[in-house]
Amino acid sequence: MSICTLTPTAKAQINKLCEENNCYAISLNLKGGGCAGFEYDWGTVADSSDLNPGDEIIEADSGRFVIGSTSLMFLIGTEVDYVRSLVGSNFEIRNPNAKSSCGCGVSVNFDMDKIPQLTE
Repeated sequence: MSICTLTPTAKAQINKLCEENNCYAISLNLKGGGCAGFEYDWGTVADSSDLNPGDEIIEADSGRFVIGSTSLMFLIGTEVDYVRSLVGSNFEIRNPNAKSSCGCGVSVNFDMDKIPQLTE
């Protein structure tokens, strides 16, 4: 099972952001907070030496997408898309493990009994 799937538009945007920011990868992690309990936390990874053991690296042609090791179990089966609309553009996360999410699309809550466990 793939931890995360990137749509073609998400890959293209990740490539563009890596090039514009002169970075190794775009990263996604979860942190506590937000109105639903957790927040998606986007960032950049300057180079491969900034990675932690267990981080998941997904190649996106010339760029990379990294999921932090502590967030992996929450993101199993997730699809990341990049959508454009009249009011703006953003990464959209379709996470089958989410119990609820905030209208902002950044904050999410999980049913901890349903979170898949990673096997070593």
